[in-house]
Amino acid sequence: MSPNEILLLMFGGLTLFMLTGLPIAFVLGGLSLLFTVTLWETNAVIVLILQIFDTMKSEALLAIPLFILMACILQRSGVIEDLYKAMALWFGRVRGGLAIGTVIICVVMAAMTGVVGAAVTAMGILALPEMLRRGYKPELALGTICASGTLGILIPPSVLTIVYAVTAQISIGQMLIAGIVPGLILATLYIIYIVVIGWLRPEWVPLEEGFVAAPWSDKLRALKTLVYPSMLILMILGSIFFGVATPTESAAVGVAGAMIPAAIKGRLNMGMLKVSGVDTLKATSMILWITLGAKAYVAIFTGLGGADTLLEFIKGLDVDRWLILGAMMLILIFLGTVLDELGIILLTVPVFLPIVRLLGFDELWFGVLYAITIQMGYISPPFGYTLFYIKGTLPAHIGMGMVYRGIIPFFILQFIGLLICAAWPDLVTFLPRLMTSR
Repeated sequence: MSPNEILLLMFGGLTLFMLTGLPIAFVLGGLSLLFTVTLWETNAVIVLILQIFDTMKSEALLAIPLFILMACILQRSGVIEDLYKAMALWFGRVRGGLAIGTVIICVVMAAMTGVVGAAVTAMGILALPEMLRRGYKPELALGTICASGTLGILIPPSVLTIVYAVTAQISIGQMLIAGIVPGLILATLYIIYIVVIGWLRPEWVPLEEGFVAAPWSDKLRALKTLVYPSMLILMILGSIFFGVATPTESAAVGVAGAMIPAAIKGRLNMGMLKVSGVDTLKATSMILWITLGAKAYVAIFTGLGGADTLLEFIKGLDVDRWLILGAMMLILIFLGTVLDELGIILLTVPVFLPIVRLLGFDELWFGVLYAITIQMGYISPPFGYTLFYIKGTLPAHIGMGMVYRGIIPFFILQFIGLLICAAWPDLVTFLPRLMTSR
C-alpha cells in the first residue's frame, strides 16, 4: 500500500470512528493496534508499548493532576463566591458592570485554576441568575460567561498548555508565560464590547431601579477577597517566571496554597479532600488515557510514512505560507466543534509542528495561535464543549438557541484577537524572552 493510501486510510478511519461517538481514547488505541498489525507487522506492536512506557515516565505530566487538584479544592473553598460578591459591589452601578465583573473573575479564576469547565460552571451558577434578574439580555450574559470561561485555555496555569508543550517538546514554563498577554488581550476585547453595547444598546444592560451604590468603606473591605487569589497567582506564575520552581513544583505549591482559604473558612475536611481527590482522579485518568492512545496513533502514523507524505505534499504546494497557516487554523476550529481539546492537541501537534518548522514560523508563537484557535472551537456551535458546560446551569425558559446566538459576537472577538497575535508576534514572545534572559 502506498504512503498516500495509508494517509487517507488512517485519517478516514479516525474520522469515521469518531463520528460514531465512541470514546476517543479507545478509538485511538484500537486503530493504532489495528493499523500496526494489518499495515505494518505484528512485531511492530512493541512500538506501541514503548510509546506507552515513555508517556508514563514523563515527569512533566505530573503537573496536570496537581493543577486539577488545586482547581477542585478552590472550587469548594468559597473563594469564587467571595470574588463575585466583591465584583458586584464595585461594578454594580456601572452599565454592564456585572458582565464586566464576570470577565474579570474569569481571568482571576483562569490564573488560579487553569481549568475551563470550572469557570463556566461557576459563573453559570453565580453570575447568570443575577444578570437575568437585573434584566440583562440573555444572549449577552450567556456569551460573556461562555467566552470568558474559556480564558483558562490561554492564561496560565493552563492544563492544555502543559499538554501542548509536552507534545511539542518545548519549554513548559515559556509556553505558560506566553499565554498571559494574549489572554489579557481577549479579556480586554470582551470588556470593550460590553462597554460599547452598554452605550449603543442600554436596554441590553439596564441599571437596576432603586439600586443604591455600596459605600466606599464596604467596597474597600471587599478588596480583601483579592488578597488571597493575588498571592496564589504570584506564587504559581512568579515562581515559574523567575525560575524559582519548575511548573510541576509550582503546581505542588498551588495545591498547598489552595488549602489555606478552605482551612480559614472551615471547609477543609476529609470529606472535601476525598471528593476533590476523586474528581482529580477522574479528570487525570481521562487525560492520560487519551494521551496514551494519541501517542500510539501518532507513532504508527509516523512509522508508516504518513508524516513524510504530508510534508512532501506541503512542500509541493505553490501557495503563500500564511495561507497554509490559515488552513491549519480552520482545521483546528472545525475539530474543536467535534473533539475535546486534548484529543486535538495530541493528534494534530505532531503533524502540524513539522509543517510549522518547514514554513519558518516560531513554535512558541504558533502554540499561542493554536490555543486561541482551540478556544474558538470551544465556543463554536453546535458542539463546542463550553456550550454544554453552560447548558447544565440554564433556567427552564432559556434554550440552546440563545446560547448559540450569544456566542457569535464573542467568536468574532476571538478571531480579532487571533489576528492581533498573528500580526504582532512580539506580543506573544516578549514575556518568554524576558523570562529566558533572567
